[in-house]
Amino acid sequence: MTNIVQEILVSDKKHKEKVTLITEKVGSDKKLVAQLFELLKNGSDVEKGTAAEVMKFVSKEKPELVIQYIDVLIEYIDYKAPRVKWGCPESIGNIAKKYPEKVEKAIPNLFKNLKDKSTVVRWCAAFALTEIAKYNSNKQKELAMKFHELIETEKNNGVKNVYIKALKEIKKL
Repeated sequence: MTNIVQEILVSDKKHKEKVTLITEKVGSDKKLVAQLFELLKNGSDVEKGTAAEVMKFVSKEKPELVIQYIDVLIEYIDYKAPRVKWGCPESIGNIAKKYPEKVEKAIPNLFKNLKDKSTVVRWCAAFALTEIAKYNSNKQKELAMKFHELIETEKNNGVKNVYIKALKEIKKL
């Protein structure tokens, strides 16, 4: 079988065009989802980053396509390449709305990323954790308590606001 994802990656297109094209193709073909996750596991760091970025978009529109790969996403939450550290947590956050119980096992790895020096990495982990808290009633109370602590210690207002917004939404539920 032709590896369409790889073909797009080696094309002359700009990065954003590649991501958009792969996202469109993957969103309509389960076999391409497998290729994408194969790339996450075996590609170069740049390819892993692109795969994670595409997964973020695919998981937002069609979380059912990526849920079977939840363990791979969790494994790569704290991978050394920044774009992987961004895309995998965001994918998990996107999946949380439809599959809140299946993503709760990501919580320990997401908490590791909250210690990262990169604001974007912390924001992405915070996004995933707050999405899990919003949709997983079993973890809501425990996570809400942690969010109150994190609001006190987090230096970046953008990351703090993720927690504040989630706590407001949780109280409305």
